[in-house]
Amino acid sequence: MPTAPLLTGQVIGQTALAIFAVRDRVLARAGVTFHQSVALNAAATAGGSVDRAAVLDRMTGTLQIGEPAAVAVLAELVDAGLVRDTAGVVTLTAAGRELDDGVRAEFDEITSAVYGDLSEEDRATAGRLLVTVTARANALLANL
Repeated sequence: MPTAPLLTGQVIGQTALAIFAVRDRVLARAGVTFHQSVALNAAATAGGSVDRAAVLDRMTGTLQIGEPAAVAVLAELVDAGLVRDTAGVVTLTAAGRELDDGVRAEFDEITSAVYGDLSEEDRATAGRLLVTVTARANALLANL
């Protein structure tokens, strides 16, 4: 078996691109973008309704996008009938819930296929390393 490479930006990037390709294919079949899926997930994980500011904060922080772009994504979801954005609260519609549930079920299967036979210890180590690298990159970004 070949020796594992050192953790570098290239290794992280190749891994991310492979995972993103799978993710984007699933989302395209569902008819949503990744940015839209983040907003849908924010509402779904909050039980179906969430404060609009919390959705925008999650999108700007997670996706590294500006608030106007996040607001535009919410408007797309409203136009598609997947959420309602009323009085400062974003609520999944029945169609939005069905879409999110279907995507989540498919992602659960993919997660099992990708990570299922990796030990918890290895996953915890990789998680700690990636969290550290992410925090350092975000600190550098804030200073640029």
